[in-house]
Amino acid sequence: MTIEIYRDAWGIPHLRASGIRELAHAQGRVTAHDRAWQLEVERHRAQGTSAAFLGAGALSWDVFARRARLDDTARRCFAALERRDPETAAWVRAYVDGVNEGLAAGARRAPEFARSGLTAGRWQPWTPLGVWLGTHILFAGFPAKLWREQAIRHLGPESVGLFATDGPGTAGSNGWLVTGERTATGHALIAGDPHRFIEDPGVYQQIRLSCPEFDVVGLAVPGVPGIAHFGHTGTAAWAITNAMADYQDLYRERLRRTGAGIEALGPDGTWHRATRHTETVETAGEPPLEIELIETERGPVIAGGPEGPEGPAADAVQPGGGGAEALALRYPPRVTEDLGFSALLPLLRSRTVADIDRALDAWTEPVNVVQAADTAGGTLHRVAGKVPVRADANRLRPVPAWEPGHDWHGTHETPYADPAAEDGIAVMANARGPATPLGVEFAPPHRAARIRALLDARRTWTADGMPAIHTDTHLGSAAALLDRLAALTDLAPAAAALRDRLLAWDRRMEADSTDATVYAAVRGAVVRHLAAHPVFAPLTTPPAYPDVLLPWLALAPRIGFALEHLLRAEDLYGIDRAAAVRAALEEVAAAPPTGPWSAAHRLAPWQALPADPHTGPDEPGLAGDHDCVLCTSAVPGLTDRAARGPAARYVWDLADRAGSRWVVPFGADGVPGAAHHRDQLPLWLSGELAPVITDWSLLTPEPTEESDD
Repeated sequence: MTIEIYRDAWGIPHLRASGIRELAHAQGRVTAHDRAWQLEVERHRAQGTSAAFLGAGALSWDVFARRARLDDTARRCFAALERRDPETAAWVRAYVDGVNEGLAAGARRAPEFARSGLTAGRWQPWTPLGVWLGTHILFAGFPAKLWREQAIRHLGPESVGLFATDGPGTAGSNGWLVTGERTATGHALIAGDPHRFIEDPGVYQQIRLSCPEFDVVGLAVPGVPGIAHFGHTGTAAWAITNAMADYQDLYRERLRRTGAGIEALGPDGTWHRATRHTETVETAGEPPLEIELIETERGPVIAGGPEGPEGPAADAVQPGGGGAEALALRYPPRVTEDLGFSALLPLLRSRTVADIDRALDAWTEPVNVVQAADTAGGTLHRVAGKVPVRADANRLRPVPAWEPGHDWHGTHETPYADPAAEDGIAVMANARGPATPLGVEFAPPHRAARIRALLDARRTWTADGMPAIHTDTHLGSAAALLDRLAALTDLAPAAAALRDRLLAWDRRMEADSTDATVYAAVRGAVVRHLAAHPVFAPLTTPPAYPDVLLPWLALAPRIGFALEHLLRAEDLYGIDRAAAVRAALEEVAAAPPTGPWSAAHRLAPWQALPADPHTGPDEPGLAGDHDCVLCTSAVPGLTDRAARGPAARYVWDLADRAGSRWVVPFGADGVPGAAHHRDQLPLWLSGELAPVITDWSLLTPEPTEESDD
């Protein structure tokens, strides 16, 4: 086989091979060279073995991964893939072979292996499926059902609507399609940015994959072959956002231990045998932990057990039913043994939007909204993924497994936007749209509305104009709090002056804006005052669920992200919101912050092995905020630091792929100190994009590899 590896000025790999398997092998090997530490962390997280070298902080995730049976599900899905689609299975195997070939050398480049004492291991054919599943298992936000259950119990059913907004842990994105009728070239532009937790190394890998069957540039997920989410084939391009669909369910299970094992009470009123076994989770510096893995007919038990969540079963026995309660997770790949990998090769081979549309029919999860366009003028705007048909109650909260009416009955039909674009424009930003029938909580409309308004401000667009949209900092959600401030009377002079200053503010969360800092301070104080009200007291201490689920149950972030709804609701459980806003304003007026927004709103990237704070990089200050198009998410009431934001930015030009551009927060190389580890950070901070190089003569070749295989 022949494999050619080239790099551009940013160290981005451009791969060319004689066939699809050779190309997959090259992608695996170059990813192992550039991202060995990241790959091994993700493999261990999928297996539930990361605490063995990362320590106690990773234990809760490992226990969840084991109990949710992520690795076993990946194995099952790969075995099914080999039966259903042997070509794709062989392609995945080739990628894994490339990873294994390059991993040892890649590990020698990465200092984290020595720091953690980890030795590079060996990938199995199903490992990429495990990485995909581990990366996306929380995307649908099933822990939010635990929050809703608590909120309904203590506040009533209207709380679902009050708090229904994207919040802790939710992954979102911006995306927009401008058709040829609105561009200078007469061909479409697709642009946007996925919003995720910012990680170092980054969650997306810029790459080019070329062989006789296709030549595609795009953003790959390290550890997974192909280009799943954002790609340009030369004649067609696609991009996605999180559809905010609900496709995972939680079941309250009644379990009992018998001499023969464990049984679960079914909806038919009888006890059914559950599978169970034990595993040992290793933790660096601590004794090993033995855990019991249980699976009912609904799915794996992720919390609780026959003895209940907090100890012996005596207090957990249910009247008339018997048994202790536990929580089981039902998610589509565990049921169907399909992770949607059969979509990946057809996406790479796509030449038209019709090809992309057909490829996406095989997509499973995460459920996405997709926009696509081709050089012939075709456009596409649809949902992709499998959402089970079941009772409405399943979507809102955990449901009782022992009651009938909560099983699954096939999947929903795929919604399409018709037309794909209105007046030459389509926007997707996690707000309600084509996916509305499939979800419960969606993002507020501010990002989508702002993008649409910016695009409508000009009749004709070029690729050069897109970064100004990526980096827009207008905060649409500020109006609710500012209206409350405007209604205050009889303020002390300092508070009145601060209020007037905020009312004159342009509502832009610019990096150098001190008014943005003051607004954020008042907003945070309002959140804290509301959270301290006695009506919310029962929600301040979450139930005894695994730590990995607790961010969805934290009160202050829930109030912070829903603040606009809470301030505008006709009534909020009798809370005097004017008094809370007044107290917050006076608190900040007594000692107002003086620095620019970027001094408080600093990047806080996740690292599996955090850098030494004395020698590691000083993370930069940012513009933007949660409801800005420049979505760098602070957590109001908790922190101004941003752990979430644009994990990449892209512009796909259908007139000329060489006119496309992209950027990631850090760089192509995952090795600290390497030339291309953080060389794109200045571009990302300033809103600039790097060019997509398509001319092979402008790239730097690495030594060519040939073999007889």
